[in-house]
Amino acid sequence: MSVTAEPTQPAQAPREPAPSTLGVGVIIWLASEMMFFAGLFAAYFTLRSANDVWPPDDVELETLRTAIATLVLVSSSGTMHMAVAASSRDDRRGAVTWLSITALLGSIFLLNQVTEYAQADFRIDDHAYASAFYLMTGFHGLHVIGGLVFMAAVAVAISGRSRAPAHQTVEVCGYYWHFVDVVWVAMFSTIYLLR
Repeated sequence: MSVTAEPTQPAQAPREPAPSTLGVGVIIWLASEMMFFAGLFAAYFTLRSANDVWPPDDVELETLRTAIATLVLVSSSGTMHMAVAASSRDDRRGAVTWLSITALLGSIFLLNQVTEYAQADFRIDDHAYASAFYLMTGFHGLHVIGGLVFMAAVAVAISGRSRAPAHQTVEVCGYYWHFVDVVWVAMFSTIYLLR
């Protein structure tokens, strides 16, 4: 009687979880947004190099107040991080609370921008600097508004009886919000500090 050995199967390594489709989509979209803002920065520096006086004499920006608003926006990245951390513990209530605080800070930032527009001594069609200023800050402001809407939608989706995956949803919202904050830091440095 002969005994034949069963062939042994090689042990399979544990499979890494597949990347989130939503996360990959948001990162690709943010890459395209980065190119959009890169174009705005390129236009700003091109106009700056072509004009002898930059900014023109009639431009008075509220640098100190906007610096404070910038600190508020940067601190909102910290509160967004807290929202992501809470969602990773499946603490939906905590995530919604931190999202709400982040939205409040983003709204304070926007209030400063609206105030600056109302008090500015120049309009979008006065000169090249004005056009660049309003386009850059205006598009950034629209992205902040988009982030606030995104946060509200995420807060609604993860609260209550929803079974939406809290961590993944809050995390991609965080990607977007951190992107908006980083763009503003570059924009503030360019427009308000490098004058």
